[in-house]
Amino acid sequence: MLYFVLGIPLYKGFCNFSDSSFHALHCLTILVFSKTYILHGIASPSLYTYSKIDVSLPLLMLLSVFNEKKEAIIPHSKPTINEEDVVAVSNTLRSGNIAQREMVEKFEREIANYIGLKGGVATSSGSTALHLALLALDVTKKDAVAIPSYVCTAVLNAVNYIGASPVLIDIHPDTLNLDVEDLKRKLTRHVRAIIVPHAFGLPADIEEITGLGIPVVEDCAQSIGATYKNKKVGSFGNVSVFSFYATKVITTSEGGMVASNSNELLGKVRDLKDYDNKENYITRYNYKMTDIQASLGLSQLKRLNQFIEIRRSIAQRYTDELKDFCALPINHKSDSKHIYYRYIIKLRRDVEGFLKLSKEKGINCERPIFKPLHKYLNLSGFPNTDSVWKRAVSIPIYPTLTEENIKTIIEFVKSCKP
Repeated sequence: MLYFVLGIPLYKGFCNFSDSSFHALHCLTILVFSKTYILHGIASPSLYTYSKIDVSLPLLMLLSVFNEKKEAIIPHSKPTINEEDVVAVSNTLRSGNIAQREMVEKFEREIANYIGLKGGVATSSGSTALHLALLALDVTKKDAVAIPSYVCTAVLNAVNYIGASPVLIDIHPDTLNLDVEDLKRKLTRHVRAIIVPHAFGLPADIEEITGLGIPVVEDCAQSIGATYKNKKVGSFGNVSVFSFYATKVITTSEGGMVASNSNELLGKVRDLKDYDNKENYITRYNYKMTDIQASLGLSQLKRLNQFIEIRRSIAQRYTDELKDFCALPINHKSDSKHIYYRYIIKLRRDVEGFLKLSKEKGINCERPIFKPLHKYLNLSGFPNTDSVWKRAVSIPIYPTLTEENIKTIIEFVKSCKP
């Protein structure tokens, strides 16, 4: 055991406590660490001596909790969890059926029904869903897969898991979706599949792409519920994939799904995602979702349309307020309905400076894509992607933003004169 003296002026000045809360902190510290601790020097306001106390990180953590002047940060992303979600997960835990069972099967059916497809196969993540989708399409290391450069590295990873060659495509500067004309220029006989993300919730020109005669994987990680010509995205390609990560439109904490109208493709995915109890041996995976995750997903799915309407309402506020202050990408097209997984603005000033200032003001803004894929691969020839990456910023948008949060974000962007 160690003995130490805690000087009040030092810690009090560091943490900005009021006298009353600092006294409460001392009382709570004693209760938390041990009821056998002895407090000395009550009569002295400047010095307290504690006996038999371990000097450890928990004390510093406790001090930080009581910092009254710490400003709240508006997160860039945040899950929308309510009591119904908690009850749904608790009920599954109490049932004892916590692996892949009935709740997973029900979630698969309900997602497929929502999109308008024959079936779905739940997976452990959006990344594993992409991997399985490419395997089901019989993509091999001899093949190439076309993907946009302005996308997260999970898409590139899925191609590399197969050992296939990525063919990077530039984006349209307004929609931030895959540029169809650049795609057409780069297609070769080696391209076995095209992965088409509906970027940030805005549908891509999916019918034109499916008309090229090459298998299409619709990446709906950011776009579940968006529509193109009155049909849900995810219902156009040979196969579609979804992500239910913590901050996606709906969440299972971690999780994903492959959906399709092809029973053959769904059968391949279902076989490959689970390695156990098989008659033959091939390389298979442990890519399963659990009933715990699925129960959360089912609860969230009930409110998906509500989530989307709130996102659209906030997006309209942003557009109305910010259209004269910064450039906005196309936020809607006549044949599409955006769900606003992200709300993107284009700056005329330095992005890094804007991001740093936003955090100083308690607003966590981010680049929509941390770094384009062609920069990781040291490639050139992507002018639209480069231009967007240098100027684009994503501001917070999600259902739990308060009216005060929204006003704070709008006023901050206006004040920056971006």
